[in-house]
Amino acid sequence: MHWSHFHASGLWALLMLPLAVAQARDYVYSDAHLHYVDFFQESAGMDALLKAMADNRIEQVMISGIPVAKKWHEDEPKRPRYYAGDDADAYWYSATDVLVAAAVKQLSPEQRQRFHPFLSGFNPNDKNSAAHIQRMLDLDPGLWQGIGEVFTRHDDLTALTAGDTPRANNEAMTKIYHLAAENDLPVMLHSNITSKRERNPLYLAEIEEPLRNHPHTRFIWAHAGTSAEIHRHQTRLEFLLPTLTRLLDSYPNLYIDLSWSLLTPYLLDEQGKPRQEWLQLVERFPERFMLGSDVVGRFNKLGRELHSFDVFLDALPEDVARQVAHDNFLAILPARHRR
Repeated sequence: MHWSHFHASGLWALLMLPLAVAQARDYVYSDAHLHYVDFFQESAGMDALLKAMADNRIEQVMISGIPVAKKWHEDEPKRPRYYAGDDADAYWYSATDVLVAAAVKQLSPEQRQRFHPFLSGFNPNDKNSAAHIQRMLDLDPGLWQGIGEVFTRHDDLTALTAGDTPRANNEAMTKIYHLAAENDLPVMLHSNITSKRERNPLYLAEIEEPLRNHPHTRFIWAHAGTSAEIHRHQTRLEFLLPTLTRLLDSYPNLYIDLSWSLLTPYLLDEQGKPRQEWLQLVERFPERFMLGSDVVGRFNKLGRELHSFDVFLDALPEDVARQVAHDNFLAILPARHRR
């Protein structure tokens, strides 16, 4: 190759380099699934959360408590670190919403616009819970922007929680869905699609019945019914993609929170590359997916959880990727809070 030709082509490559860099996507995020406190109702605090948001281009967050508290049982010599740390009960804990409200109220008006509090401190088995939620809404008019994360079927936590097993399709939750529709509030549900060992959508009716019966209620399905505990026993649910496709096609009130248990083994393959069939699903329903960190009271991994989706987002058309990363969560909030 003639030197002048090489020199010209090399110079052209150097000139194009800034353009290539400029085309790299830097996403601004909305976190659609964040717990301000942990299972002991403790938190690293609002300053730590604000710093994590600032460091990682996280502009907006859904902020909720944890609807249960883990008991440190009289017979346990060491305080457990997580709800699965020992066999002691967890119990429904309404003060979690008081903690979230207090944290949000200490913010400046400008900061408060970035936070979207969801009510979660109620027992989903209690038909009085809808009345409790209404009292909380009346106590702080305009504060609460959604309901959840509601813990219904939830791995081993279900067995550890005192009282009956909650179902997303019980009478108590039916009253709550009516209340949510009346108040224009989205509902985030944790409702496992199956058990640890059944290789079929064992509990699908528990989420599908509310979707069918409450078309005016917007539902966010946390992790689309999956969990790390399910994957520990059965690596990948082969029925998840066709089931999700059918549900999204049938119920325009269904939205999916893509928090961490969906990233692998579903959105990404064993080599960490986006799976084509999941990209096609998101492109087919571009307004129905959102990102959630699902961090619990500690915020040091907040950025890592959301940035871990970048490789999947980068494989989507840019406008769809930005909807998933930021816009879709904000679009399902009550009309008075939408941007």
